[in-house]
Amino acid sequence: MDSSFLADIHPKVVHFPVALLTTYSLLEIVGIVFKKEFISKSALLILCLGVVTAFFAVLTGNQASSDFNFWTDDSSALLGEHQNYATYLLWFSVLVCGFRIFVVLKKKFFGITKYLFILFVLIILFLVYQTGMHGGDLVKKYGIGTDVFETKISK
Repeated sequence: MDSSFLADIHPKVVHFPVALLTTYSLLEIVGIVFKKEFISKSALLILCLGVVTAFFAVLTGNQASSDFNFWTDDSSALLGEHQNYATYLLWFSVLVCGFRIFVVLKKKFFGITKYLFILFVLIILFLVYQTGMHGGDLVKKYGIGTDVFETKISK
């Protein structure tokens, strides 16, 4: 597979984990607060899908940053923050997903454990927000990943 293909699809791929992990968070809270098992099960499925798509977002993002050759000190610093938040989001989501599957299989998804997941959801939402804001700033402030930027460089 051509590495530039991975870099080119990063802007398209990133929307999936943002949407899925945000939807997971909302469904998890609704399922816990309203004691709806179907919604909680749906939340788990969406979390698993969110983790898979987050992996692809990080993979394509790493390739996109490697393929880009015009980093400045400021844009590199912002990229570093974006990558850190994306990596934290991926690994935290993996841990939450693994723990969520474990407590469901062991039939321990009740009591304080349920409410612990509300804390996890808030952390996931914070990481989604920070990752998205830093990535958006790379595009808005520096034009990274846009055709406009590539046109300016070639002139």
